[in-house]
Amino acid sequence: MQYGRLSKPDRMITTKDIRHAIENGEVIENYPQDTRGHSCLVLGIRTGRPIHVVCSPKEEYLAIITAYLSNKDDWNNDFKTRKKS
Repeated sequence: MQYGRLSKPDRMITTKDIRHAIENGEVIENYPQDTRGHSCLVLGIRTGRPIHVVCSPKEEYLAIITAYLSNKDDWNNDFKTRKKS
């Protein structure tokens, strides 16, 4: 785990960023067998920044598991396909 990221404003993700990604983004991976229950990875682009959100739809709400700015080193240029290791 890297510390100090919270002190970098360009790495911050706001609630608006997450909401925008979920409402306007695209499901790029599905995890039907996730131990937390069915979940998926959503890609959204907001203000030119690709944001990945892992979420799990529940009956009465949408659980946000994690959200992060996509790393160019891990994803192809479209941020939809993981690079092969």
